[in-house]
Amino acid sequence: MIQRHGPNEHGRDFIVGDIHGQLALLNDRLSAVDFDRQRDRLFSVGDLIDRGADSLQCLSLALEPWFYAVRGNHEMLAHDALLGEERGSLKTRDAWMINGGTWALEAGLAEAQMMLQQALPCMPYAREIAVAGKRLGIVHAEPPADWRDVVTPSQDLLWGRTRIRRGNETPVSGIDAVVVGHTIVERPLWLGNVHYIDTGAFTTGRLTLIEARSLMSSVE
Repeated sequence: MIQRHGPNEHGRDFIVGDIHGQLALLNDRLSAVDFDRQRDRLFSVGDLIDRGADSLQCLSLALEPWFYAVRGNHEMLAHDALLGEERGSLKTRDAWMINGGTWALEAGLAEAQMMLQQALPCMPYAREIAVAGKRLGIVHAEPPADWRDVVTPSQDLLWGRTRIRRGNETPVSGIDAVVVGHTIVERPLWLGNVHYIDTGAFTTGRLTLIEARSLMSSVE
């Protein structure tokens, strides 16, 4: 459910919003900060795939030693369609295709299935990073009210939007800050100690990339 990471003693840590197959955008953003794949680490809030033509290549990033993603709802839609108990059914396949899974038809369903099988074990539901003496959590959609409960499976981790719909600024306890994606915002937004960074790359062309240390400097 969760993977924890110690501080990066040799480079910088970055967090990126929902990529959705926009590989060129990601590479542009990494180039802009002189990302060093030997020293720096890139953490992702999930949704590497769907709606973008380079989804297969983006999914393969989960296998890179410098890239650390949590799983998003789109990875789970693909899982249900290709690997789940109802795989191959019209219900699961249509749900995925409607939500942007058509890239897999061009890439090849067998190729997509194989890559998904390799990538998903590298994509836990949550990550926690030690940054500047503080603890930074990452989930795709919505964290629990108490970070200690992140080890309990919940659809909210993948699909939840209650906090942002209600404008709930109650801090998540047991963690200094949490970064999430899933819900598109015009610009990165704080609600309590939860930071929303999905700026809709597949429609807006804006892919948010933030440095973890800079983010945590604004956390009390």
